[in-house]
Amino acid sequence: MSSDAVKGEAFTFCRVRYFSQKRGNWAVDYPQSDLNFSQRLAELTTIKVNNNPDGTIRHDVVKLTDKGLDDYPYVYLVEPGYLTLLEGEAEALRDYLERGGFLHVDDFWGEQEWENWVFEVRKVFPDEEVYPIVDIPLEHPLFNCVFRITEVPQVPALGIWARTGVTYERYDAQEAHVRGIFDAEGRLMVVMTHNTDLGDGWEREGENAEYFREFSAKKAYPMGINIVVYAMTH
Repeated sequence: MSSDAVKGEAFTFCRVRYFSQKRGNWAVDYPQSDLNFSQRLAELTTIKVNNNPDGTIRHDVVKLTDKGLDDYPYVYLVEPGYLTLLEGEAEALRDYLERGGFLHVDDFWGEQEWENWVFEVRKVFPDEEVYPIVDIPLEHPLFNCVFRITEVPQVPALGIWARTGVTYERYDAQEAHVRGIFDAEGRLMVVMTHNTDLGDGWEREGENAEYFREFSAKKAYPMGINIVVYAMTH
């Protein structure tokens, strides 16, 4: 485990609240996924997790235009397939990322949701030549900074997997991807976990023992922890 570089740091899981074409999509798996992930991060790395005064784990929600956005080195945005960036949000997100922030986008499936996300993120970085979206190779430190990950993890929603046995939500979503946007100096600013649902692997860890073994423990937590540790150390 190589998280010594962040020893002594305190981490607060922060989720982005946004306008959605489907009401409430920003809050999918909330708050249990955020709490469970923070607990596992504290157990499996040397990163300290922030607590509230009553001792419970702190987890925050921000809008992209909130003044406190810069307080968080990592922010999590779920289901961007239904995201619509409102006035000022694209500029605020670009400023946050260019100042050193890190965005993790998770839980969107198929080509239609991917295309919506690309449309919205191009409001943030319209120059595709300077800020291309690329597949991150398994040799990248993102896949090896804490856990060694040898394949792109596909984590299904528990309900779909329990009902059908498949690990994808749509027929055009059978292959999982981890993609990124880098800045001009090569710093990874945005990670997109597409055709996979890490958040459900965190939220539903206690509901089905086989799901926990096969998806939460082997896929969702290792990938999520690697992403956060990478964000905190780069």
